[in-house]
Amino acid sequence: MSGSSKVGRVQSQRFIKGLTDVFDSTALEHTLDKEQYKELVGPLRDDLLRLQTEVAERKSHMVLVLINGADGAGKGEVLNRLYEWMDDHFLETLSYDTRDEDRSRHPPAWRYWRDMPPKGRIGLVLGSWYHETIRARLTGATGRAEFEQALTRVKSYETMLHAEGVRFVKLWLHIDEKEGRRRLKQARDESGFGRPLVEEWPDADTTKERKALTATAFEAIEMTSTGNAPWIVVPAADGRYRDVAVARALAHALARALEEPVSDPAGPPTSAAPPTPAETVALPYRSILSTIDLSRTLDGDAYHEGLALEQRRIFELTSSDDFKDRGLICAFEGNDAAGKGGCIRRVRAALDPRDFRVHGIAAPTDDERARPYLWRFWRHIPRKGRTEIFDRSWYGRVLVERAEGLCSEDDWLRAYEEINEFERQLVEDGYIVVKFWLAISPEEQLRRFQAREETSFKRFKITPDDWRNRGKWDLYERAVTDMVDRTSTRRAPWTLISAEDKKFARVEVLRTVADRLEEAL
Repeated sequence: MSGSSKVGRVQSQRFIKGLTDVFDSTALEHTLDKEQYKELVGPLRDDLLRLQTEVAERKSHMVLVLINGADGAGKGEVLNRLYEWMDDHFLETLSYDTRDEDRSRHPPAWRYWRDMPPKGRIGLVLGSWYHETIRARLTGATGRAEFEQALTRVKSYETMLHAEGVRFVKLWLHIDEKEGRRRLKQARDESGFGRPLVEEWPDADTTKERKALTATAFEAIEMTSTGNAPWIVVPAADGRYRDVAVARALAHALARALEEPVSDPAGPPTSAAPPTPAETVALPYRSILSTIDLSRTLDGDAYHEGLALEQRRIFELTSSDDFKDRGLICAFEGNDAAGKGGCIRRVRAALDPRDFRVHGIAAPTDDERARPYLWRFWRHIPRKGRTEIFDRSWYGRVLVERAEGLCSEDDWLRAYEEINEFERQLVEDGYIVVKFWLAISPEEQLRRFQAREETSFKRFKITPDDWRNRGKWDLYERAVTDMVDRTSTRRAPWTLISAEDKKFARVEVLRTVADRLEEAL
């Protein structure tokens, strides 16, 4: 296609006159006549369907097509054209706007994680994570520093998703400000369903405002166009040219995804053999768990008194008006048979049953494996004013998956940063994140395992995996030490609790939850 505009590495030319930074090629006229269009569309549709089918069958990647642009540039027309040219069984429309009630009751990223398609599918996104950032800058709600910080986080988000098999087609449909305004007015005046109309920018109606939108958008594009997630600026004045350019960009992204090697879905990704390490003298190693005093106990009277006191504190704090715009997330990790379930039941007893959920984490399902790792945790983040308790958590990647070889070393090393970013987003949006490691000795664990086997109604709690994991005690201890070192932050610290005595552990858990609530509220 002569004059085709596929912008990967973004370059811009600043014009002294006017408000808009314009990409070189978008200042040129891009058109296709009917004959050119007809000649191109047939083979292009064949390619799209073939590539889409291969991606759907392989299920190694998902593709997100971010359809952005000023109102009047044809976003709705592009979306409908892709549905016309492709198999809609493997397409999903993901549309977001400021009227979404859940938007204000969850972290900003929650709705994008909630709707993440599985591998093998293509998501067509209107109102992407760029929309909120650009609009805030456009209206003056954020300054330059906040704008740049937000875009830096967007790049990190996209880098993380790319590592998990997500491929991006980030489109900005560019149209001259006056022409876009004319088309928008014409579409508004039309009766019936003559043309689909997607209006996303109420703050960019006049020509001057639309120029400011273009300038802000191109600034964001320059800052976030990367090798893994490049922007493509599509001249949109001519609908035929626009639709073919978008379809070609998507076909190119699908073809590139299919060129990548496929990892075995039943096991960790294959990689080249690691280099032979140099011979070194091992440094002395001390586990973080060795700092826990496992001799701590509570007698019966102190236990019942502490239980009642701390449960009352938790109930009052989570029932207060101050908690309505916050949220509580508790993550329980620990040695097998350390008593996580008993501690969780005591926390549950302190909460209004209408306002909490307990979510037990097991091995991921096929549906969960088909999405980025953190998806299955993001989707369970509660609304503001509510509590979610995780029995095992997102730390499984750096614990059991690491120790059992269920993911690659690259995966679990990358997970520390991803988890810290996940928790940062929660805390900055008002959630109180409380993380527990319940520790017991190998001897106490053995005693509890044997007791479970001898008690009929507890026998279901013990599995062959529990016995097998005892042989990897040192591996798990090393993983726990690294986990605490790398993810115990000021905003979401770890609390290490001696669980050798169940009574002590339960009261200590309750006291920690109450203290963190009190501190935050």
